[in-house]
Amino acid sequence: MSSTTGTRGESVTPANPAFDTVAETTDVTALLERGRALSAPVLRAAVDRLAQPMDTVAAYHFGWIDADGRPADGDGGKAVRPALALLSAEAAGAPAEAGIPGAVAVELVHNFSLLHDDLMDGDEQRRHRDTVWKVHGPAQAILVGDALFALANEILLELGTVEAGRAARRLTTATRKLIDGQAQDISYEHRERVTVEECLEMEGNKTGALLACAVSIGAVLGGADDRTADTLESYGYHLGLAFQAVDDLLGIWGDPGSTGKQTWSDLRQRKKSLPVVAALAAGGPASERLGDLLSADAKSSDFDSFSEEEFAARAALIEEAGGREWTAQEARRQHAVALGALHAVDMPERVRAQLTALADFVVVRKR
Repeated sequence: MSSTTGTRGESVTPANPAFDTVAETTDVTALLERGRALSAPVLRAAVDRLAQPMDTVAAYHFGWIDADGRPADGDGGKAVRPALALLSAEAAGAPAEAGIPGAVAVELVHNFSLLHDDLMDGDEQRRHRDTVWKVHGPAQAILVGDALFALANEILLELGTVEAGRAARRLTTATRKLIDGQAQDISYEHRERVTVEECLEMEGNKTGALLACAVSIGAVLGGADDRTADTLESYGYHLGLAFQAVDDLLGIWGDPGSTGKQTWSDLRQRKKSLPVVAALAAGGPASERLGDLLSADAKSSDFDSFSEEEFAARAALIEEAGGREWTAQEARRQHAVALGALHAVDMPERVRAQLTALADFVVVRKR
């Protein structure tokens, strides 16, 4: 498989592409569209259960309407998780449709976390639009997030099957880990130093846990045993770490036109993301200078008024200290571990190739 251009021209070559020939012919866009198309009607029906004005606020968040309530065709996100849930069902030998409740439940939890994260982080833009808290206020962002989480469990448990109960337990565990990760992320913003191990643990909770759930929940609903589901979870967990490593690169060097966020977004929020943590741990003049600057930033009363040049200088030091390259390599390493987990699951080769192609997509995306 040839190298693919990643963040701002950086070459990201997927490691250990075990099923290159078939995976290269897989249309990832079609997989994502299938996940979106099959889950969307059930997702909309779930949101329609909410009381006013929560249903309207949720519809705005998902991009179905604009801020004035008019129908819109907004960016509803990449739909990676629904695509994984449907493939998960097929990996267990069940029809893709068996995974739809799981796809919707995971998507609801994911968006619950986005609504709360945007408020906690003070993000004013998501998917090139004002965030919910900016348009409808903090109270509605909290309430609608809570409601989406409740709906996720309702969608699963109303199936009334043993498999649904197993799926709900996995989703609940993943949600608790996701919340743990968000709490760790916030606490790290107020610490001068965070170890690489702590950062990876936080990102495994914040991102890996829900992707792991997405790629096992369909299999559980399709009747898979725990060993199969656990192995698929391992694929999803490491894919989540690769996904987050790329996200961390985009959070500093991503093009705002693609990401929908401000330039140097993570630096503005003092996030201890992987490039920052790796750069601080590297040692050397650039690492020491970066540490001095970030320590001063934490005590600065005018941090919010920093210029573009000041954030650019910090990004340059992170790169000089090796934080950018280390994070790109970590994305490739986690990608390889994720693909390795697929070897332990007996599944149709078509499904294996599709899971491989989705993993490749995660490490070369630009948003």
